[in-house]
Amino acid sequence: MSAPLVRPRQHRMIAGVCAGLARRFGISRTTMRVLFLLSCLLPGPQFLLYLALWILLPSEGDHKESTAW
Repeated sequence: MSAPLVRPRQHRMIAGVCAGLARRFGISRTTMRVLFLLSCLLPGPQFLLYLALWILLPSEGDHKESTAW
């Protein structure tokens, strides 16, 4: 089972969005950060997407695991 999509409390640079995405997709944090920076060179709403994920993704401590009954 893959890791939940949350912003970790450790290994954050700014808000933990790249670290959370890296953990979720199984790649290194550095690779995800480099990919994000490279994507900022292309036209598009990358920065707005980052801000939206910062707001929408729960912090690791706030994430509650759902249990199946």
